[in-house]
Amino acid sequence: MSLRGKIEAGERVSFDEALSLYEMDLFELGSLASGIRERLHGKKTYYNINRHINPTNVCADVCKFCAYSATRKNPNQYTMTHEQIMDIVKDAAKRDIKEVHIVSAHNPNTGLEWYLEIFKKIKTAYPHLHVKALTAAEIDFLARHYGKSYDEILDLMVEYGVDSMPGGGAEIFDEEVRDYICKGKVSSQGWLEIHRKWHERGKKSNVTMLFGHVEGRAERIDHMMRIRELQDKTGGFNCFIPLVYQKENNYLNIKDPITANEILKTMAISRIVLDNVPNLKAYWVTSTVGLALVAQEFGANDLDGTIEKESINSAAGAKSANGIKLEDFRALIKNSGFVPFERDSLYNELE
Repeated sequence: MSLRGKIEAGERVSFDEALSLYEMDLFELGSLASGIRERLHGKKTYYNINRHINPTNVCADVCKFCAYSATRKNPNQYTMTHEQIMDIVKDAAKRDIKEVHIVSAHNPNTGLEWYLEIFKKIKTAYPHLHVKALTAAEIDFLARHYGKSYDEILDLMVEYGVDSMPGGGAEIFDEEVRDYICKGKVSSQGWLEIHRKWHERGKKSNVTMLFGHVEGRAERIDHMMRIRELQDKTGGFNCFIPLVYQKENNYLNIKDPITANEILKTMAISRIVLDNVPNLKAYWVTSTVGLALVAQEFGANDLDGTIEKESINSAAGAKSANGIKLEDFRALIKNSGFVPFERDSLYNELE
């Protein structure tokens, strides 16, 4: 059976087969991924009404790809008070947001309680809001800095009201590349272990992949294969999110950005490889809105959400600082030939 026939029959592809897909014609590859998307989701494209909050940019780590951390090129350090964070949540709640997405730097000065207490305050004041918070990289930092195990931190997260985990900090799992771009951050093994433990608690999470920097195609496929292997065991990943590297204001010094062709091929291949992860997100923050809309034809069935405010990727050049209006978001999806469906954070349809 040909590789195309194998994919159309719903059979799982191997590492070498997945890598060879990069040599396929872009539109042929897109049609294969689109077929899987249609089988799973039809013409539905999901979005959610969410508010990103990045409470601090003071960071103990020195990742070369990061433009957000105040310890590197960014001289403008900030750490929000809980009152400031709650003011943001109060304001956003007026616009009927469903999710608060809280991710920030690895601040060694705040205390563990500063991280945890804000989740409890949000859940107490707004019990209907879904709190998605703390990447595996943040959890690893907190465990190391405060002398706790991963299990202890995860149990505290559950106790203080965290509903699900975002997929950040995964970057690229290949150890050699990881050592170069984010030495000292959570290891690939540690990242996967944290999510495995979270899933074992009956909780869901997402998973990302940062690509378009110094990694190669083989490292991307390796990353996807490790996700697929863990998902076979836990079933806890809601969504895979390929994040396009942003090249401004950081230390990797990548001169030529990745091409749209390569981005779309990577999207399509991830839809084919990750046969056990239900949703594929084209995160418009890093890919641009236009390319995210095109990615719907290459396997993506989710475009994230309105976001309202975003600090991490916009610091590196993404055009995402002020989010996007809901009516504009829905219109863009409709005009691209798909049907916008609001979802909650766990992919339950709200319409």
